[in-house]
Amino acid sequence: MNDDLKNLGQMTPPSPSPAARARALSLAMQAFDESENNSKAPQGTAGARRQSSILNRLWSPIMNRKFLAGSALATLLVVPAAAFLTLELTRGGFPVNPDSQQVEVASGVASKGAEAKKAAPSKPEADLAVETPVDSHAVTQMPDTLAGQANDGVIAEPAARARADDEATASYPAPLPSDQKSVGAASNLERRTQFAAPSSAIATDSMAAGSMAEIMPFPIPAPVDTLAQREENRDRFTSAEINPVKSVATDPVSTFSADVDTASYSFVRKSLMAGQMPDRDSVRVEEMINYFPYDWPGPDSKDAPFKATVTVLPTPWNANTRLMHVGIKGFDVALDVAPRANLVFLIDVSGSMDEPDKLPLLKSAFRLLVEKLKPDDTVSIVTYAGNAGTVLEPTAIKDKAKILSAIDTLQPGGSTAGAQGVEAAYALAERAFVKGGVNRIMLATDGDFNVGPTSDEDLKATIEAKRKSGIFLSVLGFGRGNYNDALMQTLAQNGNGTATYIDTLAEAQKSLVEEAGSSLFPIAKDVKFQVEFNPQQIAEYRLIGYETRALKREDFNNDKVDAGDIGSGHRVTAIYEITPKGSPAVLNDDLRYGASSKVEADAKPSGELAFLKIRYKQPDSDTSKLITTPVTEGNAVTTLQQAGQDVRFSVAVAAFGQKLRGTDAVSAYPYGSILDLASGAKGEDAYGYRAEFLNLVRLAKSLGGE
Repeated sequence: MNDDLKNLGQMTPPSPSPAARARALSLAMQAFDESENNSKAPQGTAGARRQSSILNRLWSPIMNRKFLAGSALATLLVVPAAAFLTLELTRGGFPVNPDSQQVEVASGVASKGAEAKKAAPSKPEADLAVETPVDSHAVTQMPDTLAGQANDGVIAEPAARARADDEATASYPAPLPSDQKSVGAASNLERRTQFAAPSSAIATDSMAAGSMAEIMPFPIPAPVDTLAQREENRDRFTSAEINPVKSVATDPVSTFSADVDTASYSFVRKSLMAGQMPDRDSVRVEEMINYFPYDWPGPDSKDAPFKATVTVLPTPWNANTRLMHVGIKGFDVALDVAPRANLVFLIDVSGSMDEPDKLPLLKSAFRLLVEKLKPDDTVSIVTYAGNAGTVLEPTAIKDKAKILSAIDTLQPGGSTAGAQGVEAAYALAERAFVKGGVNRIMLATDGDFNVGPTSDEDLKATIEAKRKSGIFLSVLGFGRGNYNDALMQTLAQNGNGTATYIDTLAEAQKSLVEEAGSSLFPIAKDVKFQVEFNPQQIAEYRLIGYETRALKREDFNNDKVDAGDIGSGHRVTAIYEITPKGSPAVLNDDLRYGASSKVEADAKPSGELAFLKIRYKQPDSDTSKLITTPVTEGNAVTTLQQAGQDVRFSVAVAAFGQKLRGTDAVSAYPYGSILDLASGAKGEDAYGYRAEFLNLVRLAKSLGGE
């Protein structure tokens, strides 16, 4: 053994991979934290934690970022940390938790937990176990022959497995919480999607963590406690209660704003492909439904910019209720006759954007959009990080090389002065304002507006005021870890724009190229829906989704109340679950004192089930117009199969979104049934969106334990 160790000492090992270096640094920091957390507080220090440990808590996540891993600075910091680790190992500074599942190594014998405490080695044996500390870098890079020989109680297995661990670290999704199952299909699906980057450079899968546990003589933290997981937990979403079942007798009118955003679907997809069930608050069912293109019949002219198609069909998850499905198609403006566009790219280049799925993906997305614009359209670029700056003055698309060069020069760094950036972007938009054209700011960010004197309320007020001048704002979200979805939704809604989440280059192609008309060119603003149900026919109803878009009944006719905007060719789908009169599924009892009977007596005899009203404004008008559509049994089909493919597929998406969100109504409806319903309604799928949805349902099914 001594000869082998001597030979090892004379070798010049290859440079460690960035992933192995980062993992070793992470483990050293965690070991240091563990020792500090179990140390008694010295005199003069409040609390049980030393000041050095508090400082370490601040800089440890920073040092673990991949832009330091593998750098000279990281090496300078790893060496002292490794020296301290060696000292602690020598003096037994890392206490053993008898309840843990760590592997303790002594004299070549591995034992676990309390058993290792009972069979503690003698002093010489213990000294031998820590006499030669194991360098995980060397283990990873060591030739197989030597690695196989140098396993005398320290190195537990050959380097081949360690290298496999490194490869797994680089290609696998982020680790799962201990109560979730990993899904191999997730990594396969992710490889088929462009720009689907791993969540963190230091994330380790269960296999890598397992082998490290066998060779490192201190506790390996559970995967759920990795830095990547903690970063992801900082994403912020608006919490909204799921729409309740309402009684038609007491509350017959439902009012809500149109919503054509799709950010929720992309975020849900990214979570599932990372092997994690999405945060329930991140699931907005209407955005998942409206993500897909449907072939609803459209209007004949822009004078009547919408056409509604209503279908009443059986509910797949409840035989005693029905679904009232409303599909709206907006007038499609041909791009060759679309008005001129004055666009300002407001780009977050702060330090938090230094991730593969953030600024690099953002730059590629905007390059795609530039290629789609017309020669007389103009583009400006404003960046913000610490201070806002103008990168590109208003420039015509015919000077495309100058625009693309400005995009390519963007680099991350600094804090996030979002408020200053917004103000600078509006100043540029006003300077290049196109009367009668499209004037729009496109904010691209991970949602972090953490520096600047302006509050969120001030930002919203500024955006609302500029909206009245004809300058709209749309939001493109990127990345995970500190994504402020709640603020992004608010800014887009107040700016008469859309909120999109770009997780892959394919999503950028869909949102900014294939759907450029609907993203850029509005055909109507302040679009509101109101449905009145007939108490003679319908006992109860529940609107699926649109929780954050609910309006008061009186808001429908109030032209001062802002609502959603619809672009060229946009499709809007809304689905109600309705309970017929006399159905055993009725949840609310009749009122004791006759209010229900009075409502029915006052109602006019009618075969109508409901009455749909749509109110909207032309983009250049402040006065709304009204479109009405009665809903009767003539709109009904008797079986699910009689409904069109698009109707059935959108219902499957609605069921999936509700299940992810934890809606009680679909709790007993399994993912397998959703998969069958969607598969049978897949139809033509030119871009593969529906096939991808089927894969996401399979992932959720596996993660959900079905």
